[in-house]
Amino acid sequence: MNLKQLEVFINVAETGSFSKGAEATFLTQSTVSQHISALEEEFGLRLLDRTGKGALLTEGGKLLLGRARKILECSSEITAAMARFKGVEEANLSVAGSSIPGEYMIPAALPHLMECYPGLVINVLQGDSRKVLRMLISGEVELGIVGGKFDEDGIDLTPFATDELVLIAPAFHSWRKSTTVAISELVDQPFILRESGSGTGWAALETLRGAGIDPGQLRVSAQLGSNEAIKQAVMAGAGISFVSALSVQRELTEGALIRLPVAGVKMEREFFIATRRDRELSPGGAVFCKVMREMYGR
Repeated sequence: MNLKQLEVFINVAETGSFSKGAEATFLTQSTVSQHISALEEEFGLRLLDRTGKGALLTEGGKLLLGRARKILECSSEITAAMARFKGVEEANLSVAGSSIPGEYMIPAALPHLMECYPGLVINVLQGDSRKVLRMLISGEVELGIVGGKFDEDGIDLTPFATDELVLIAPAFHSWRKSTTVAISELVDQPFILRESGSGTGWAALETLRGAGIDPGQLRVSAQLGSNEAIKQAVMAGAGISFVSALSVQRELTEGALIRLPVAGVKMEREFFIATRRDRELSPGGAVFCKVMREMYGR
């Protein structure tokens, strides 16, 4: 049984004629007869009585007609739904973002996405960069935005934006009047770090290593699991920390935190769009990536 056979059967049943059914389906009458015979053979039932008054439904034919109409109606709905999905007129997209993308970049992109693609519904999950990649590998999300480059089999990481890491301290810190800080001075200060899976934390430690500072020399006062937690701890005086410039614009403007330039060190890291190597992005996923590149791309 296939959809064409059901379409032919419906047209013959509704017109009461093999010839009219053939005209409606743009087939020859002999082909129509073959389709009806194939259905009758499959079910082991006569579906239509061939009489001098035309093709009349049997009781079995009446049963099939009701079901066949529902099937073709669902088929039409599927075609329409897939067309809407393709045009991003009706689509659900699950993405995951590490701390900075999930808390700042993706939310800032939502108004533009909603305006251009009002039928796109986005479900955003959060975690550190490694957790985002695990969600992507498991199929929990279609794509991820991360701030660290970690090697994972089957994952492609495409750079699309850069971010500056800045050293922050509470507004009352003794360095508040300093124009720059020597990198050697950092080892004497209590430091607040991100958790080990964080892209921000990884980038900061790699830059320090490149500048000749062994992270083991730092006086680590705490390791915290979110950017917001680090900002609150720094404002309370628990230590200093490297954070994304994107995340502290308001606090710097309001004077709750101060930014301390480190002499001779410029900390930058890349953001990556993470996708599964063996999977094609949905239309919704493709437009999401397009908007992110337009807003933050280099």
